[in-house]
Amino acid sequence: MTSLSGITPSGRLTLGNHLGALRRFTDPDGFYFVANLHAMTTKHDPRRLAALTRETATLMLAAGLPAGTVFVQADVPAHAQLAYLLECTSYVGELARMIQYKEKGRGKPMTRASLFTYPCLMAADILLYGTDRVPVGGDQDQHVELARDIAIRFNREYGETFVVPELAKAALAMRIKDLANPTAKMSKSAADDAVGTIRLLDPPDVIRRQILRAVTDSGTEVRHDEEAKPGITNLLEILATCTDGDPVALAAAYSSYGELKADVAEAVLSVIEPLQKEYAVLASEPGAVDGMLAQGRDRAIAAGEPRLRAAIRAMGLTGSEAGGTGLAGSVG
Repeated sequence: MTSLSGITPSGRLTLGNHLGALRRFTDPDGFYFVANLHAMTTKHDPRRLAALTRETATLMLAAGLPAGTVFVQADVPAHAQLAYLLECTSYVGELARMIQYKEKGRGKPMTRASLFTYPCLMAADILLYGTDRVPVGGDQDQHVELARDIAIRFNREYGETFVVPELAKAALAMRIKDLANPTAKMSKSAADDAVGTIRLLDPPDVIRRQILRAVTDSGTEVRHDEEAKPGITNLLEILATCTDGDPVALAAAYSSYGELKADVAEAVLSVIEPLQKEYAVLASEPGAVDGMLAQGRDRAIAAGEPRLRAAIRAMGLTGSEAGGTGLAGSVG
């Protein structure tokens, strides 16, 4: 079984990214990448994108992912090549229904075409490696479903080429919310100084202060209740995810909000501080990081090339095994 997942470097990674993604990247034979092509669907600063790509890749390695499993998406041309082929099998109607396009682009001036078509790139990311299992947060469910639909359609129209992937959901980690607004997701796209966001590389005293200042709810009872107590529920779910506990059962141990916040702060730091230490070691050895990312790139190229070649042949772009020029020749 092959696992694949990517993280878009649209901001500095948060606690939610670690609990919902990095900690779940456990397949030693998986493919885990920094999705820097996805970060170009809206206006961006090239220098910031390059810096965030490097920081994100280093954090992925610091989280314990072995060399050979981590790579940068743009370093593997097959992602963009297969994305175009999948655009040729996708429909405007289904792309227009994608939530992120409706929220960020529909009807807005200067919307980039890539924002509309990037679900095809995400499908290419998934299908290129014969992925069986896609561990993503709840906000990406719709895109994985589209990838499934595209794979089924391609196989039906052009012959069996792609594995149809399954979605692997995280029970709690996908629900980590903003500490200042517990009805919204904790987002890496928020401003770097956003008070409700815990960044993985924030100093421990900053992280502790953020948690102790987290928004709570009226009353004093500590209980898991998403509608009546979203702030306390969020803290309980963070604690549960950090300690592998049950948020409902954990609530019974607390008689005050202050006690809960103090324990959440310690639990979060127990998860983040080892990651920060390993990150510091890797960041001081840029050559070693380059080498590990090169291993991941080479492995991804070797793994993805046969399926890209098969898709090219299936769609009639080359009439010979050796290929020709351009797209077909690039993998022939």
